[in-house]
Amino acid sequence: MKKFLVMLFILTLAVTTANAAEKAVQNDKPQPQIQHKHHNDRIRRESAFEQKLGLTEEQKVQARELRKQNFEKIKPVIDEIRAKHEEANAIRNSRIAIPDQAEKLNKIDKELKALEKQASEIRKENMKEFEKILDKKQLQTLKEMKKEGRENFKKEHPYGRPPMPPCQFQKTESK
Repeated sequence: MKKFLVMLFILTLAVTTANAAEKAVQNDKPQPQIQHKHHNDRIRRESAFEQKLGLTEEQKVQARELRKQNFEKIKPVIDEIRAKHEEANAIRNSRIAIPDQAEKLNKIDKELKALEKQASEIRKENMKEFEKILDKKQLQTLKEMKKEGRENFKKEHPYGRPPMPPCQFQKTESK
């Protein structure tokens, strides 16, 4: 029985080693790039946006160029924002004293607000550049689309929370 178990163990080890080696060889082969669902969704939204505005081919090319330029401008800011969020999470998970944590987190929060403002300014600047390539009719359509988007956002994200019910204490009778 012992010989059988030893042989079974050796056989299992040989099979798992062979499988691991095969997987390692497969990993060395270049893998085809997988397009993620989000990528396809973004492309679908872009084409629907372009269609709704009625952009010409020239305007589509200009819009794509503006998007690329904006990405290059905003990427360092977004990377810095992500780094600050990671830094804040590291501080929250650390064993630093609570007052020290609060002080460091307040500093990071101020830096984050400044970075968000910078990103917002870049986005506004890009929108102004995009609006320059549109004609009057397209500008009006864009204005309506923005208004519709704000209304939809308000419907889906009502501001504030519902008021809390009044706190009711039960009186206890003293004996």
